[in-house]
Amino acid sequence: MEKNRNYFVAIALSVLILVAWQFLYVNPKLEKDRAALEAQQAAQSQQTTTSGGTTTTATGTSGALPGGTSTATTTETREAALARSARVEIDTPSLSGSINLTGARFDDLKLKEFHETVEKTSPIITLLSPAETEHGYFAEIGYVGSEATGQVPGPQTVWTQEGEGKLTQATPVKLTYTNDKNVTFTRTISVDEHYMFTIADSIENRTDAAIALSPYGRATRFFKPSDPSVYVLHEGFIGVLGDLGLHEVKYSTTEDDTTVAPGKATGGWLGITDKYWATALVPPQATPYETRFSYFQDGRPRYQADYRQDDVTIAPGQSVEVKNLFFGGAKEVPIIDQYEASYSIPRFDLMIDWGWFWFFTKPMFQMMDFFFRYFGNFGIAILITTIVVKGLFFPLANKQYASMANMKKMQPKMEELKAKHGDDRMALQQAMMQLYKEEKINPLAGCWPILLQIPVFFALYKVIYVTIEMRHAPFFGWIQDLSAPDPTSLFNLFGLLPYDVPHMLMIGVWPIIMGITMFLQMRMNPTPPDPTQAMIFTWMPLIFTFMLATFPAGLVIYWAWNNLLSIIQQGIIMKRHGVKIELFDNLKGLLGKKAGSS
Repeated sequence: MEKNRNYFVAIALSVLILVAWQFLYVNPKLEKDRAALEAQQAAQSQQTTTSGGTTTTATGTSGALPGGTSTATTTETREAALARSARVEIDTPSLSGSINLTGARFDDLKLKEFHETVEKTSPIITLLSPAETEHGYFAEIGYVGSEATGQVPGPQTVWTQEGEGKLTQATPVKLTYTNDKNVTFTRTISVDEHYMFTIADSIENRTDAAIALSPYGRATRFFKPSDPSVYVLHEGFIGVLGDLGLHEVKYSTTEDDTTVAPGKATGGWLGITDKYWATALVPPQATPYETRFSYFQDGRPRYQADYRQDDVTIAPGQSVEVKNLFFGGAKEVPIIDQYEASYSIPRFDLMIDWGWFWFFTKPMFQMMDFFFRYFGNFGIAILITTIVVKGLFFPLANKQYASMANMKKMQPKMEELKAKHGDDRMALQQAMMQLYKEEKINPLAGCWPILLQIPVFFALYKVIYVTIEMRHAPFFGWIQDLSAPDPTSLFNLFGLLPYDVPHMLMIGVWPIIMGITMFLQMRMNPTPPDPTQAMIFTWMPLIFTFMLATFPAGLVIYWAWNNLLSIIQQGIIMKRHGVKIELFDNLKGLLGKKAGSS
């Protein structure tokens, strides 16, 4: 039929477009981004070896928010940088590290529960490091003052710890600083069992006149992620800025424009996000603040997300309290949601990039997470979620396969109409439409389930790709990370032959299983009589096998399992409608052709 011809041609063109997009645009872009990143890192390394200096930043009475006056070009080892200043140790169930008493800066933070690779003996993730290191990344809370305030806390302020001890979930630490004008700052830092720090400052004005100062917060990093950015995931600056809403700013945007200033907001949060980790500053929710996402090129290039609140005025002999929150850790969905509710942080859940279909993506994750907590395996959770989704779409799928079954029943009548009308396509189409009407067949019924599966597939892809819960989540056997491609390859006999296979030839076991199930599903229907259609019919599973081989293993497992369920479902419905299942005849015919051709 002409409709079948158009249908298969459309599929073939779609596949060709996807393949062309991957090889002609996505791959070159990734290589270009990787080359640019390596060139930038090489330039920084060259600059580091040919220059010297120490870090100096604006603070105190300058009236400027720190960040744009660094002249340092040298780097040193992390161990050496940590040893250069007095520190307060951090030790919680989730975090280890220390707070730099110079600037009361969070610049040493490791995530105890996450490792760099699937091997449990690999190093744990380092999130924050001192500014003097190659991968400097830190956050701090300070103040911008004036001549009347004297030197206020900033990057170079040396705080004094009251008492001894380390920062734990049960034991906050207290820091103090008194400036040249006799203004006293008392800072209490506490942390919960996960990743949220509370910074509560008491500012006492012991002068004879009123003073005004502006609290600020900043998160600064001296590098970009080593992996090139992927279009389905945002990495870079992020914030929900009161009525200004969600802002996602790429590193490249600030490199081009230097500074992106969304404007003044009240309430919200801002910071820097990676695929699995993030830092976020949460200013007092009732006080307006100016926001800024910047790229500085003086000294060592660096990226900074910062805010500056409106002035806080303190009368003589009086004191005020200023409380800020700082998040530094893994983007675990339940924890992020818990913080949004318990601290009343607007849309804190948007720190995780759920995508355009967030209203579908997040519930899908929650369903998978529910099954995971019950069965203890995300692979099993994917299989059960697939069954649930198939159940939700069952009425539509039932109509689809029933319509296909009825279409098969009408094949003899359609052949009669073709013979009757010959080359008169207009008359043939009118006759077929009349036949569809008489037999109550909707030729488009099969399209809706396919269209509705697209957001399901994309949502599942987002869940597997962006949620940290999927990172290093094992299934069974050789699949030790559902968020990574199947590590085996047909072209070295799945590891039996002692050589590595090029990336484009990493066709693992699960992609092959997926291709076989897709092949069987397509063979449930008669082979199209048209040679072009038949060729597409035959080669499409192979094309999809190569395409999906680079996708996360969890997604390929979903697709293979979904195909298998579709085969069973289609077989039951076809049998119920008294329609012959063509699978075995098609396979016999295919094998017969191969035997005859040999």
